[in-house]
Order: sequence, then C-alpha cells, then structure tokens
Amino acid sequence: MNETVRYKYPLQLPESLKKTAARLAKEDGVSLNQWIVAAVAQKIGAVETAKDFLEGRAKGADVDAVLALLERAPDVPPLEGDEI
Repeated sequence: MNETVRYKYPLQLPESLKKTAARLAKEDGVSLNQWIVAAVAQKIGAVETAKDFLEGRAKGADVDAVLALLERAPDVPPLEGDEI
C-alpha cells in the first residue's frame, strides 16, 4: 500500500481569514484542515497553469518586434499610483 506522507505546519492566520475559512469549510461539509489543503492545492494549480501558459506564449514571442514597440513608447513618468 502506498501511503501519502503528510507534514504538519503550524499555520498562523489573521482571525478574519480563519473565521471565513471555517465558515466556508462548514458550508462545504469538510474540516477546516481539508478546506485549507484544497485551497492550497487550487492556488498551486492556478499558478502552475499560468506559468505554463506564459512560458508557452513567451516561446513564440518576436523579441525584435517587442523591442521595436518599446522604442516607440513615450518616455513619460507613470501615472500617479502606477509608480514602482
């Protein structure tokens, strides 16, 4: 039998997040732990999917066209709130 290794992690959540997560877990009929595990898995899936998508798009990029487009961009400061 192949058992999944599990790790304990002392998670510290702000009270408001914990209350909301507990409520949603109850609505889903699962434990808070199960709900958090599913939420982490969902986030990992979203990030990995986005990463794969963006890497695929980047492979087909025309670097010279991108650089030419950037050369035509005006040299102006960013709008208020868009600063780095």
